[in-house]
Amino acid sequence: MLSAIKDEPSIFEISKTLSMRFRKSGDGPPLLLIHTIRTQLEYFRSLTPLLEESYTVYAIDLPGHGHSAIDPDGTFDELYLRRAVIRFIEELDLSAVTIVGESIGGALALTVAAALPRRVRQVYAVNPYDYETRYGDGIRRGNWFANFIIGSLQIPVLGAINASLENKMVLGKIMGGGYHDPRKLPSDLLAEFDRVARRPGYKRMARKVLAGWRSWSKARDYYGQIGTAVTLIYGDSDWSLPSERERTRSSIPGSQLVMLRKTGHFASVESPAELARVIIGNT
Repeated sequence: MLSAIKDEPSIFEISKTLSMRFRKSGDGPPLLLIHTIRTQLEYFRSLTPLLEESYTVYAIDLPGHGHSAIDPDGTFDELYLRRAVIRFIEELDLSAVTIVGESIGGALALTVAAALPRRVRQVYAVNPYDYETRYGDGIRRGNWFANFIIGSLQIPVLGAINASLENKMVLGKIMGGGYHDPRKLPSDLLAEFDRVARRPGYKRMARKVLAGWRSWSKARDYYGQIGTAVTLIYGDSDWSLPSERERTRSSIPGSQLVMLRKTGHFASVESPAELARVIIGNT
């Protein structure tokens, strides 16, 4: 069931317990924005206006994220979220769609492209989160504080307690580890992420995303099946290592790799103009 009003947040209902909030704006061929780990469609508030003159932009809240419903029985691993994105594309009957995904959204953009070769025209995978070798591996590379807090979330009982104690200051220090310049994390955007995190069940959902760390690395198993054009975009201060970036590039036939200077993991916030230039320049 779909409620869609252009330029206003809408709800795409998959089932009684599973839905996705989204916003449609702009004019042109369809472009789908898939956000990072632990954020939502407002994450793209600076990038979206730069794309709207060239595309009809669909920015989504992944299941459980932002203001989408939280299914208490959801697994929130890569496969669970991928299936939801596929349903969204199919139910809206999007064709020749460009997908721009960042972090876990980057990995999802690639696995969705592998699953829907006739619908996906092009993929821009920004800092794809597909290299974890342990729980929360990428986020834990940001700084010592993120390593300590995120690492503790996997511990039974203690993890739930630490998650419940998270506040705006803690979240800011963790997310700051994903910026080349932590001062570029907007305080009002952080406040929105903190407000959403207070929803019942949200922090448990976020821990499930992290607990599915093996699924994000296994996403690479599908990359060889991608037949559409792929551009990998990495910030030069992203959590991923150069060897991990090259491993991803070499696993995707015909893909190209672009680097953004003075940019960390959260490129759509830190360098939206540079990111938009890469996307629109390849249109």
